[in-house]
Amino acid sequence: MTRTRRSALRTFHAKESPFARLVCFPHAGGTANSFNRLSAELPDDIELLAFQYPGRQERRMEPCAEQIGELAEEAAAELSAHTDCPLFVLGHSMGTLVAFETARLLEQRAGVARLFASAARPPAQDWEEPDLDPLGDNDIVAELRRLGGIPEPLLKDEDIVGEALRLLRADHRALLRYVCTPETALSIPITVLLADADPKNTLEQMREWAQHTTAELTVEVLSGGHFALTAPNSGVAPRLTGQIREDLAHGSTGSGCGSCAPEGPEQETR
Repeated sequence: MTRTRRSALRTFHAKESPFARLVCFPHAGGTANSFNRLSAELPDDIELLAFQYPGRQERRMEPCAEQIGELAEEAAAELSAHTDCPLFVLGHSMGTLVAFETARLLEQRAGVARLFASAARPPAQDWEEPDLDPLGDNDIVAELRRLGGIPEPLLKDEDIVGEALRLLRADHRALLRYVCTPETALSIPITVLLADADPKNTLEQMREWAQHTTAELTVEVLSGGHFALTAPNSGVAPRLTGQIREDLAHGSTGSGCGSCAPEGPEQETR
């Protein structure tokens, strides 16, 4: 008997006839489940698909990806079956690099409308990420606690922490191997989501995303820390919904579903 591999795309709240799909990529060490709350907060005409990286949860028996490009290739291939409505891609932290590379591939294939880049420096910029392999578990846990990536009660569970560290180390290896040149640019608009208390990123760094698009760059400032995107009561869903609706209204839905947004100035909103 031949076993069919399950799709890596997770749908938490399926929509009958969505006008758009928001495809989300989690942070290093994260899972598709981190977008469950955001999915529930989106309106009925926007469907969220979350990409599950190999090596975790229902894909635990698969090896973790060694390259960011591997993840992007898999995502782009799967998304080719979801082009009946405009696609928007969103990445959080390391997931933004996966989203960026996926968008590059989709521009050549099915089309994509916009990239939402959350809590991530531009791909050609030095992320100043340390090699985690030589670090002890306690050092990494201290950093997780500083960033607020895992609730404090869960940090006391040895099994949960052990699994999180395994995934985080593997994903960081892929992150450290990633290379992008400054001239690599998308032809679609980019919205950067920056939290005002994120210790890893600054507004000046986020503005450098402008070199990676020939269209418009918008910077949205959120309240909170590095994980503000997926925090309770973040208020992100209405902002995403508003931008998606605006793009749909103006026909700015990517090369596969309409024309790209015209080049314009950088905008910053709070």
